[in-house]
This record gives sequence, structure tokens and C-alpha cells, in this order.
Amino acid sequence: MQNLFRLPFHIGGFVVRNDSGHIDCVSMDNSLAVPGARLNTIECHCIPPFVTERLFHRLQASSSALIILKPVPRHGRFCTVAICRTYVMDGIQTPLDKKDIWSDAGTTRVPYQIYQNPEIYAEELEHIFYGSSWNYVGLECEVPESGDYRRNFIGEREILMIRKNDGSISVVENRCAHRGAQLCQGLFGNTGAALMCPYHQWTYTLDGELTGMPFKRGIKGKGGLNSDFDMKTRGLTNLKVEILNGVVFASFDHDVVPLEEYLGPDMMQYFTRIFDGRGLRVVGYERQIIDCNWKLQMENLKDPYHAGILHLFLISFGLFRLDQESKCLVDDNKGHSVLMTIKDSEEGNEDTGGVRIAAPDFTLTDHDLIQPLLEFGDRISLSIQTLFPSLIIQAQCNTLATRHVLPKGPGSHELVWTFFGFEDDDDAMNDRRLRQANLMGSAGYVTLDDAEALEFSQLGLAGSPEDEVAVLEIGGKDCESNDHLVTESLIRGFYMRYRDVMGHGKAIT
Repeated sequence: MQNLFRLPFHIGGFVVRNDSGHIDCVSMDNSLAVPGARLNTIECHCIPPFVTERLFHRLQASSSALIILKPVPRHGRFCTVAICRTYVMDGIQTPLDKKDIWSDAGTTRVPYQIYQNPEIYAEELEHIFYGSSWNYVGLECEVPESGDYRRNFIGEREILMIRKNDGSISVVENRCAHRGAQLCQGLFGNTGAALMCPYHQWTYTLDGELTGMPFKRGIKGKGGLNSDFDMKTRGLTNLKVEILNGVVFASFDHDVVPLEEYLGPDMMQYFTRIFDGRGLRVVGYERQIIDCNWKLQMENLKDPYHAGILHLFLISFGLFRLDQESKCLVDDNKGHSVLMTIKDSEEGNEDTGGVRIAAPDFTLTDHDLIQPLLEFGDRISLSIQTLFPSLIIQAQCNTLATRHVLPKGPGSHELVWTFFGFEDDDDAMNDRRLRQANLMGSAGYVTLDDAEALEFSQLGLAGSPEDEVAVLEIGGKDCESNDHLVTESLIRGFYMRYRDVMGHGKAIT
């Protein structure tokens, strides 16, 4: 490496020209990078020692963010790799501030970067899923007996929902505190009275406390754990748990606000409309992988505008139409929402808005598929509630389901459907719920459309310029509750909450 020279005083640090002639930057204050070499390792052995405490240099990477690595000594020299995302200002590139991508967005623009950038995705996991959020874990009825567990995910961390001996529920990470091995492999199972790692048999209570391991004191005084090893500090990661009318939520943040406060009064009203305290029972499961960013799935269920256009089945048979009597509600923090409609309320005032509908001879043999029995004391035939960050509660006719969105990298997610009913359902109602479940799921008459459209969206985003944005102006620019469905208000609200949690600041309407 050669040609070491100092940058202007107001910038600080040093510039280094490497052997290939590219310019890299080394800065004392971690605030600068200039155009540099392609991804490689630079041995910064000619940098003065007082600079090497916080080295970084800029690497040409299309979707990377600032990472600072301390230099590694190699044969008396220093090797370091640091990745910076940069933007140009007055001929000098500086690290891209995460707030800049939202600086001109207001409430009606969403940067395409948030659907693609792996560093933004990593921040989402930390700030949203592993932060001060209540995350859906499952239904209490899925683990009826002591030792029963359900394996699930929060973000990309695998967790276990476990029924304890006293009847309460615990949620722990499915990762041994010894060497990180997966504890339970089945989606469901029974652990017995304790959790035991299959690798070295480290054993834990159902709360995750470490209780023992083989050869703790070695053999005949040789080997084993040191005498100062504190088993109390090596338990499983234990999450805070709240159960609301049979639905289990958990949070990595033990100081998170109570669940009822997190939901707010309006969302509590509609949550307890479905989960009213009656005993629950599972009707069935579906799982599917959809190759699009997890937020696109959440947008989809906050987007009644698409449902009256894309889903010709719904329009043709009157299950959901934009001209029906309807309502959209958002909570005070904007992240939660609910939309609802009343079937047949459009009769005499039909307005398809120019949307093409199915031919008149498109008929159904089994009309039970589209005829709801009203069971919640009101006229609502469809309600979809979305709870930040990743839970959807669906009541379409008489099919009831939770949809749990599991992020799998910036460009994919898994959607887990849990269809449920109530313990007091008779056989006829159970059959109706099962039959109407054909509307939903991976091959449903309706939701099959969504999976395809969402993957089209992710494909369309690929290769878009970094300053490209989505436009959300249907129904105005604010985020408010409405008595109609031709709106993107609920999506705007989702991103208001998202920006706040991610530290991007409040959106300006």
C-alpha cells in the first residue's frame, strides 16, 4: 500500500491509495468514506499506529451498511475489512444515514430499499421483533398437557411455547445455552418434565433454568466445570408472556408495556369480538413460503383497495366488495388496524368501479361456501385485524384463522395459517368452518391470488434505483379511520409505526 496522505482538517483521518490505484479511506471519527476498491481485504500496515484503533475502509458493495471492525494483527501488520454504504456530497462520499431514505417520504412514500436491503432487514429483526413488541406465539389449546410444546419463530429466532406442570405457559428460545444446539426438532411434541439438549444432555426446567449436565464435576476430580461456574447465569433465554383469551403472546423485552395497553381499547374490542373467552380448538394448519418481503404481506391485509380489484371470486359472489357497507379502523399508534364489511349491503347500490367481474354463468354448486352464519352478535361478515408487527386475525364467513408472518430474509417469508373454532362448535359448524377454509390458505380460491401478486411485487422491485419509492395516496395522505374501503390509510399507518420503532422519526403528513 502506498501514497498515504491526510484529509482536510475539517474531515479528519487519512486517505490511502492501494496498489491497484483505488482510493480507500481510514477515518478517526468513523464518519467518512471515499470511492474505494471492490470487496477485498486491505492490509493497512503503513498506517501510523495511533490511527489503527478504529480503522475502516470503503468497499464497493451494492447493498451493505457501515460496519466497523478493529484491525487484526498479522505478522506485525494489520488486516481489516469494513463495509460502508455511502452517498455523494460535494464530491466526497459519506456513510448513508438510515434516516435519509425517509427524509422526503412523508406518509405517502415508502422507499423500495426497505423491501430489499439486508442491513435494513437485520435492523428490523433487532428493533421490531426482538425489541419492545408483543409477538404472537400460538393458541393455548395447542399445548393442552404438561410438557407439551409448540415450536415457532419470533423473527428468525426459534422459540418454544411450553405448558408447565402448574398449567401456566412459558416461552423460551429453542437453543441450548451450552453450545447452541436446537433442543426440540418437532413442530409439536412433549418434553416430559424437563428440557434436555440432545447433544450433551444439558438439562433445563420448563422455564429454562439450567439444572444439570453429565460429568459436572468430571471423573474422580478431573475435568468437569470450574467451581466458579454459575449455573443460574446459563439458563435459556426466557421471554415475557401474556395470554389473552387463549392467545399467547411473548416479548424479548421484559419491560414491554402490558398487552392490553399495547393493543389499545379499539383493537381490544375487535380482538375480543373473535377471542371472546370461549375455549378454542384447532381445525387445521397450512404453511407456505412466499418469496417477498414480510412487510408486503402485512401491507396486503391492510389494503382493502386491492381486495375489491384482484379477488374476482370475492367480487363475483359478493363476499367482499368495495361498494359494501364497511369500516377501517387504526389504533392511536397506527400500527394495528381492522377492516370489516357486511355482505349483501351493496344490493341496490352496486358500483364495481369498472372492475371486470366473472361471467354470469360462473356459478357455485355448494353455496354453503359463501353463506355465513352470523355468530358474533353483529352483521359483520368479514373482519381482518392486523397486529404489529406480524399477526393477522381473519374471520371470513365462518372460517377463523390466525396468519403468522415469519420473515425469512429480506426477500421471503413463511406464512403459517392456524384455522380454529370453539370447543362448543357442533359438527355442522365444524364442517362449515372446514368447507369455508377452502377460500383461504396456500391454494384458496381467494388467497392464491395474493401469493402470486406479492411475488410479482418483489420481482418488480429488483434492480430498482435506490431512491425509488412506492406511492400511497389512495384515500388521502393521512392515516385515519374510515367508513369506506377505497383507501391505503391502514398501510400509511403501518409505516408510521414502523418508522417510529425503527428510529426513523415521525412521518410528516
